[in-house]
Formats: sequence, C-alpha cells, structure tokens
Amino acid sequence: MLVKWIRCTVVDRRGFERGQRKWAGLPGEPGFRGQGGGWSRLRPGVAHVFAFWESRTFYDSFMARSHDRLAAAQSGTFKDAQVKLFDHRFDVKTGFEPRFTDADVVRVAHCRVHADRVENFALMQEKVWNPAMAGSPGMVRGLFGEAPDYEFLVLSMWQSAAEHGKYRAERVERLALRAQTDADVAALAGDIVELEPSWTV
Repeated sequence: MLVKWIRCTVVDRRGFERGQRKWAGLPGEPGFRGQGGGWSRLRPGVAHVFAFWESRTFYDSFMARSHDRLAAAQSGTFKDAQVKLFDHRFDVKTGFEPRFTDADVVRVAHCRVHADRVENFALMQEKVWNPAMAGSPGMVRGLFGEAPDYEFLVLSMWQSAAEHGKYRAERVERLALRAQTDADVAALAGDIVELEPSWTV
C-alpha cells in the first residue's frame, strides 16, 4: 500500500474546506483505498491530508488522469504544500485499514534516519514502540511507512487527544531510551492532527 501525506498552510479556510469536499469523487478511482485528514492542534492554519492507494501504479495513473480536475477546486486556498509518498512497511497494532471514522486524532511522526541505523530503527519500531502503542488504551491503529533516502513515517490513530497525551506523558521518554532513538534519528518532525469528519473519503 502507498501512503501519501500532504501538509500545507491554509490561507482561505472556507475555500479550502469547500474544495476538500470535492475529493468525494475519489472512491471511483481504481486502487483508491481511503483518505482523511484535519487540522494541526499545534500549528494554527496547518492542514494534513492522508491518502492511501493499493500501489504506486494505481496512484501514478490517478495523478496522470483525474488529480488536476479534483484539485482545481482548492487552487489558491493554501501555500507551502509538502507532499511525501511512503510505502507501507508494517502495521502498528494489527490489520491497518485506511478508515478514519473511529478515531478523533492522528499522530504523525516523520523521521529521517542515519543510513547505518536504518535496520536498528525499523527493528526498534517493531519490538519496542509498536507493542507499547498497541497496548495503550485509546490507540486504534497505525502504520510504519518507508520512503527513499532513509525517511520513515509513523502514523497512529487515537480515540482522543487525551488518550494520546496519557501515552506520551507516561511512556515516550522511557521507550526512547530503550529504543536508542537518539542514536538512530537524524531529524524528527511531528504533529497531532484533529480529524475533520467531512474530509473522510
């Protein structure tokens, strides 16, 4: 599965949200699996959208045919768009599905990892971080994705910001020490995204 992550700064909120509803046409596209997103809780005016495709082939075909027509409705409503593609490597918890209806919040972590630490980073994600997140009350599902140039995406869906906050406060520092995260990670950026139900496709 291919994961597309779009982050942008919105300059016309009403126009952007109106345009966001135009993506309701996506389910007819071959290989489309789901899309959702919302507003950053940490950065005012920043929107995140996550889209899921069965494969890069289906995604490339969509980009060549229908994308520009659907995207036209949002033209001029945002700036500083950053788009990243990741290949799904494994689930956090089990049976990841691109559904957004049973979660209120998405935590996104974007990691750039030292080349010689990639395998350790992935192993620690599987052996240390995943079980801790999967065992946390309120954590619904998640995935670990990989892009070229040693970039990784950890996406986790939570029932509420409060549940995610409890997990952060109680466990993150201890887990980071155990997983030697500081030795693996060259750069780390993250955000908490409050999902907008009307953006879910």
